[in-house]
Amino acid sequence: MKIDEATLDRIAELARLDVSNTTDRTALLTDMQRVFDFVEKLNEVDTAGVEPLIFMTEEMDVLREDDAYLEISKAEALSNAPVKDSDYFKVPRVVDKG
Repeated sequence: MKIDEATLDRIAELARLDVSNTTDRTALLTDMQRVFDFVEKLNEVDTAGVEPLIFMTEEMDVLREDDAYLEISKAEALSNAPVKDSDYFKVPRVVDKG
């Protein structure tokens, strides 16, 4: 597939990209064409009889222990706070009353 200026404009519009700069357009067009060429090259590979790779290893459900522990005390955490009120961080209001 050959990517032309119209295709680039449509993709830029969908991705909300500003590609008005000629240098940016040229670089983006070149990079996108390289990606499509790579995908077309992958489509040439014969994958008949090849099982799809679902997991990277044969191990299943390897989980760590879920141990709760205190890494930092409340006083240590609040010591670096620019504004605090006894046990809490004070931050600007984000939600309006209403």
